[in-house]
Amino acid sequence: MTNLELQKRKTQVIARGQGNMYPVYVERAQNSEIWDVEGKRYIDFGTGIAVCNTGHSHPKVVAAVKAQLDKFSHTCVMVNPYEVAVELAEKLVAIAPGDSEKKAIFVSTGAEAVENCVKIARAHTGRRGVIAFNGGFHGRTNLTMALTGKITPYKNLFGPFPGDIFHAPFPIACHGITVAQSIKAIENLFKVDIAPTDVAAIIVEPIQGEGGFYQAPSEFLQALRQLCDKHGIVLIADEIQTGFARTGKMFNFEYANVEPDLITMAKGIAGGFPIAAVVGKANIMDAPLPGGLGGTYGGSPIACVAALAVLEIIEEENLIERSNQIGALFNEQLSQLQNKFPNLILDVRNKGAMIAIELICDGDVEQPNTELTQAIIANAAKYGLVLLACGFYGNVIRFLPALTISDDLVHEGLNVFTRLFTDVVADIA
Repeated sequence: MTNLELQKRKTQVIARGQGNMYPVYVERAQNSEIWDVEGKRYIDFGTGIAVCNTGHSHPKVVAAVKAQLDKFSHTCVMVNPYEVAVELAEKLVAIAPGDSEKKAIFVSTGAEAVENCVKIARAHTGRRGVIAFNGGFHGRTNLTMALTGKITPYKNLFGPFPGDIFHAPFPIACHGITVAQSIKAIENLFKVDIAPTDVAAIIVEPIQGEGGFYQAPSEFLQALRQLCDKHGIVLIADEIQTGFARTGKMFNFEYANVEPDLITMAKGIAGGFPIAAVVGKANIMDAPLPGGLGGTYGGSPIACVAALAVLEIIEEENLIERSNQIGALFNEQLSQLQNKFPNLILDVRNKGAMIAIELICDGDVEQPNTELTQAIIANAAKYGLVLLACGFYGNVIRFLPALTISDDLVHEGLNVFTRLFTDVVADIA
């Protein structure tokens, strides 16, 4: 069976809304490499959108899952719980930023984690409003689409959305949006749209994922903490894409020395097995009544043992430090590319192994080069690369390599990317 044949079968039975970026069908994957059904090899710079931080099919994860399958696969943690769920919760509350006593819940997806944060915040405060940020991404459910600060493709055609959701600008230095302006915009919301005494929560990604890999300055997160403390608002850290050693810390909020009230965790948590969590201050987490939180598959024993294995791998293989080393390698080589194409690459940015380049037209900061971005992504598979785009205008290429990738494979992949970039620029010109 070829990739083309499988793509034809797929379009016949899977709705177009669940599209695929590449007509490349995976036969097997190991660490940072993928092989398709035709035997072609790809260097994976996407890792399933920051999911396989420990690489594809890490032996420790595989062994843990196989051992658990020999015991049982499901009983529902809300019916007959099991030790691995308790052990994982113990470890997550221990590694979460801050010294407050914490508790956790398990769900299946990042969007569920975000929704449950809102439920918990509303139960704790007795308030209704939630403030999010322009360019933020929080999921594809109705509530999380409302929180997401970008229409196409996530919100287009899907309204109406829940009320009492408000957006403020996210600080982005290279586009002239300052921390002071962002905080002022929130204060204006308090005057124009919703009183601070009606706001249950503010939710923020410390680095915007789909929004373009813009990092929130530490002073911004600190200012949000002060604002929330002043008005009794719950501060929610969406660490779904930034968590589990991706940015050179276990969680990105650690850079700002800020303790959020609630934290969403997903993606890199379990090496590809579906599980997500909310971890937060115990008094806030306990606000909902028994039975108010949960789900059939949340805290799957299979996913729990995979997550426990991932935490061991991060520690044993020193992946937090490795993330910083990988980021430095990418930054160096991509900066060389920027020097070659200064009118096309506005910025090379990274925090650990969360890396991006932003593309513009003819040196104009206010002219996003979506055409070039789309062309690079469209041609990546021909060059044996898996790449992802993002950004408010779709003009950012993001790199999310496995934290277990070798230096040799980083260099090989970036050399191929340089060739791909140069060729596409020449074709468009």
